[in-house]
Amino acid sequence: MTHAQAMLDTHPRQVSNSSDLSEILHDLEECSATCRLCADACLAEDMVADLRRCIRLNLDCAAVCAATAEILGRQNEGDPRVTQSVVEACITACEACAEECERHAEMHEHCRICAETCRRCADACRRAISLVQ
Repeated sequence: MTHAQAMLDTHPRQVSNSSDLSEILHDLEECSATCRLCADACLAEDMVADLRRCIRLNLDCAAVCAATAEILGRQNEGDPRVTQSVVEACITACEACAEECERHAEMHEHCRICAETCRRCADACRRAISLVQ
């Protein structure tokens, strides 16, 4: 059991589907970290100028995933419209980042890993939409 799972299980609001939410939070946080690391790896490449769009999308995706995890983790008095909009934006960011990283995946293993992580996170966000409706 993760600490997030334990927190959700002990939350006074009795979080339904806490194990699903815990897994989604994990995927979001992992994607955020992976995207930041991919951006850093891209900056270390000799052909960094060719990776500018990838770096930008990595950083955008990392920020959106972190914000989405923060918002999904809140269990008090939220507005489902806001939460759903944020989750949908996260799906868009993850898909855009994955597409760009896939363009570089043959040359850069870090981009392949990032694309895979972004795809997994987009899938997690699709599962999250059913939790917030």
